[in-house]
Amino acid sequence: MSSLRIVIADNESIIRMDLRELLIEAGHEVIAEAADGRQAVELVRRHRPDLVIMDIKMPEMDGLAAARIISDEKIAPVLLLTAYSQKEIVEKAKESGVLAYLVKPVKEENLFPAIEIALSRFQEFMSLEHELEGLKTSLEARKLLDRAKGVLMDAHGLTESEAYRRIQQYSMAKRKSIKEVAQAIVTAATRSR
Repeated sequence: MSSLRIVIADNESIIRMDLRELLIEAGHEVIAEAADGRQAVELVRRHRPDLVIMDIKMPEMDGLAAARIISDEKIAPVLLLTAYSQKEIVEKAKESGVLAYLVKPVKEENLFPAIEIALSRFQEFMSLEHELEGLKTSLEARKLLDRAKGVLMDAHGLTESEAYRRIQQYSMAKRKSIKEVAQAIVTAATRSR
C-alpha cells in the first residue's frame, strides 16, 4: 500500500494518538486530527485526504452524520471506528456511505486490511460514478441527435438515415462534433417557430 494522507477523527485523544503512531509507522501521513464530527468535515473539505478514519460517537456531530456528508460530497473513503457492534449501528453505518467498519480496540492486523477495503470500494464507487456520468452525457447527446434528425426529416422530407448522413457531412465539413451540429439544428428550429 502506498503512503496515504489521512484525517483521524475521534473525541478520545489517546485513540487518536495510538492510530497516528500505527499509521506513521506504516509510512502514512496523518495530515489532520479532529475531536468532533463538525471539525472532521471541515478538515476533510480543506485537506482532501486519501482516507478518513472516524469514530461514531463524537460531540457536535456524530461520525455517522459526518460520514454521510463526506460520502455525499465524494471527498474520501471513510473507515468508521466504534466500540459498538450492534446490528442497528452497522445498518446506520452502511446507510451513511461508510466503506469499512472496525470495532475498537483497533489492532494493526485489522486496521490495514480495512483500509485497503475502504480504498478499493471508494475507487470502485468513483469509477461507477464516472461511468454513469459518461452514460448520461451519451444519452443526452443521443436525444439531441434524434431531435435534430426529426427537424431535418420534417423540413426536407428526408428518411432518418438521410438526415443522419447530412448531420455527419456537415459535422465533417465544419469540423464540429455531431453533438454541436445537432444542437445548432435544434436551436435554429426552435427560433424559427
